[in-house]
Amino acid sequence: MGQELWSIFQLERKRLFWLIGITVAIILAFQYLELPYGGVQPIVFSAENTPTSDSIRFQAADLPSESETFNNMTFFNKANSTDENAFEIANETRTSEEKGTVSNTGLITEPGRESSRSLGFDETNESSTVESIEISNNGSATEQTGKFGLSIYNNTISSSPSHAIIPTNLAPPLSPTEVSPNITSPMSSNDYDETDFAEEERFKPSKDEFNIVGNNSSINSVPKETKGSQIPLPEVTTISEMNELLLQNRASYRSMRPRWSSAVDQELLQARLEIENAPIVNNVENLYAPLFRNISRFKRSYELMEKTLKVYVYREGDKPIMHSPYLLGIYASEGWFMRLMEASKQFVTKDPKKAHLFYLPFSSRMLEETLYVPNSHSSRNLIQYLKNYVDMIAGKHRFWNRTGGADHFLVACHDWAPTETRQHMARCLRALCNADVKEGFVLGKDISLPETYVRNAQKPTRNIGGNRVSKRKTLAFFAGGMHGYVRPILLQHWENKDPAMKIFGILPKSKGNRNYIQYMKSSKYCICAKGYEVNSPRVVEAILYECVPVILSDNFVPPFFEMLNWESFAVFVLEKDIPNLKNILLSIPQKRYLQMQMMVRKVQQHFLWHRSPVKYDIFHMVLHSIWYNRVFTARAR
Repeated sequence: MGQELWSIFQLERKRLFWLIGITVAIILAFQYLELPYGGVQPIVFSAENTPTSDSIRFQAADLPSESETFNNMTFFNKANSTDENAFEIANETRTSEEKGTVSNTGLITEPGRESSRSLGFDETNESSTVESIEISNNGSATEQTGKFGLSIYNNTISSSPSHAIIPTNLAPPLSPTEVSPNITSPMSSNDYDETDFAEEERFKPSKDEFNIVGNNSSINSVPKETKGSQIPLPEVTTISEMNELLLQNRASYRSMRPRWSSAVDQELLQARLEIENAPIVNNVENLYAPLFRNISRFKRSYELMEKTLKVYVYREGDKPIMHSPYLLGIYASEGWFMRLMEASKQFVTKDPKKAHLFYLPFSSRMLEETLYVPNSHSSRNLIQYLKNYVDMIAGKHRFWNRTGGADHFLVACHDWAPTETRQHMARCLRALCNADVKEGFVLGKDISLPETYVRNAQKPTRNIGGNRVSKRKTLAFFAGGMHGYVRPILLQHWENKDPAMKIFGILPKSKGNRNYIQYMKSSKYCICAKGYEVNSPRVVEAILYECVPVILSDNFVPPFFEMLNWESFAVFVLEKDIPNLKNILLSIPQKRYLQMQMMVRKVQQHFLWHRSPVKYDIFHMVLHSIWYNRVFTARAR
């Protein structure tokens, strides 16, 4: 009897072990099939064996050859995201700006001292029933319901029709008193720095201030883009990698398909065909071929722009935010473009049906000056103002809704402009001074706008030029305030360390900033070190004073990147290589330096403002870049 019971017990024990084993196997198989990337819940494994995100890899597509870089152009889609549900803004900022008295024409008559003001991003979560599809830094799109999100998602691009909703009850842009009734006058500051041109300071926002989400609006649904190969961005994107990414995405990025057909679509497609098949030229009057990626394409594209392009400028919007060009200081680029664009008889049309592009004539500088509440640490009212403006445009005119804003453009030089425009103007062509490939700048759609410091609105080209090479005794020069993390490192390694390296903090004040300018005119290389943001007026200043620019700003997309071959006349040094800066510059052969310095003088014409535009000047180059990017992103019905 005992033996029989023991046998039954053994049999039942075996059955129990089999049942447990089968159950575990089923659970593991279920989780393997259900979880992304074949992952398994951590509770099944010990901590040291738990699969991590590091095991997830993206397959990079084959890169084009170097020869293709100068014969073809493609587009790179960029976004900044550290969370799969939200577009995070890294830091709050505080801007120190040069103030002055603005005349009725928007001209500053008496530049004043800096003012300091802080900006954080305190956005409220707003519900949305519209799917937001955002461009990721891999050329992909992330689908978010009710969120305005940007992220990498499964190495693919989701693609399905996206429809704009035409708003019915639209409110006009809020007046300053409606948006921020407690606006105070700009605060003065005692730390004015002529050499630094009032760049921004940053503060850390609270975690709750990171998220920006969408609204029910005609402008909220960003178009889903064409599928294409993807390359994950490294932490630092070098200038060579930007070239490759520009090529890689030529075929992958297209704007929203128009909701109804128009003759202008066919004109853009025809222009694209002619540019792609441009006759090969080597010598073009008043142009220096080695400066360009492809002089043949640029020549043909520029000719077609002069012959074809028509721009409709919206008349809506009140001063000073709209239609008020700010013509002095570090934000002058957006003001000069506005003034010359609105006055253009060649490009402006009064018939929107004939327009290839639509200009949104607002000043990001005046938006901040008018509406920002000092010490509020919030840009919410600035963003809301632009949303109201675009809603009004979309409700009053039908052209925004035809392409979701893809044929509309803005020109903004303030450091906060990317944040102010990336939510409700995400589809637009954005010409931005703050062109950071890691902070939402979409390479191939957006345009890197030159940041130009204008001291004399009557003679913006005054005092340009520099010493001949034989009189440039200083190897490298920099002076400026200690904004951001790069400049303190630069001074730590090179201030008062080497007589050939003139690296300073703030220079003593001089009339017309004479000391600073003379250093630039007598130096071989001018260090263009980033402040709190990647952009700096020093890049253009170096060109104006015929000093070879040394760009010390990781992830900065230089101006007119889709056209100019920047490596032919500028030096790009990674921030991590600051300790080796002198050796890097000395390693450049004298013959190569002479070539670069000569090319700086040749490229100078493309960075000059004129009261009446001149062919190939900065006004035409900005407009051409906008035209060119529209031609290569446009789609027909």
